[in-house]
Amino acid sequence: MSSSYMQNIGTKLFANHIQQYTPQDPMYETYTDERGRQKRRKREIPPGLSERDAKILKSVQRRAHYLDRTFSVCGLRFGWAVVIGLIPGIGDFADVVLAYLVVLRKARQAELPEWLVRRMLLNLIISGTVGFVPGVGDVVVGMYKANFRNAQLLEEFLRIRGEEFLKAQTGAQNGTRAPKLSEKDAEQLKPGAGMEDGTGHPSTSSTSRAKTGKKKAEN
Repeated sequence: MSSSYMQNIGTKLFANHIQQYTPQDPMYETYTDERGRQKRRKREIPPGLSERDAKILKSVQRRAHYLDRTFSVCGLRFGWAVVIGLIPGIGDFADVVLAYLVVLRKARQAELPEWLVRRMLLNLIISGTVGFVPGVGDVVVGMYKANFRNAQLLEEFLRIRGEEFLKAQTGAQNGTRAPKLSEKDAEQLKPGAGMEDGTGHPSTSSTSRAKTGKKKAEN
């Protein structure tokens, strides 16, 4: 993280992350209907995201849900991550590898900054290390839910990316100047990442488009 803006984003993400002793299901949320009944529905995708980022987020949320919350025994909700971890000898190692391949590697396709990827890797390391503790290790893994946490980190980061893109878009449409991100912040946050340019080819970000246009003008 290179500036106070990105540090504030990181602090906000990690503070919410730490406060959640038992993280929420990234795929579903509960709400109260008009009759006061608790119901469940799929989470909405944050606005302002490219189709690519929206698909990545949906995929990560779905995979994290099945890895961390597929089964329920005596009120404890757990997923395939715990089941795999019970395999003697290689279970916990296989769990970490699967979590990386299925969740984290998919999340990285959204062009995440390295500091966020490191935080996600730390969640997997914590889960994998605790899983080696005999007896209680797998119970703690089931409660910690590293995949849930990583999916939520991805969602919150993409939410901020979408907000910054919509701010810039609204400012351009209204002819007003929204607070501008520094070049370094824009390179990490990448508002508009995955949007298609006028030729129908995927673009890395609105910042990249601006840089390309600037270079062409200079030439």
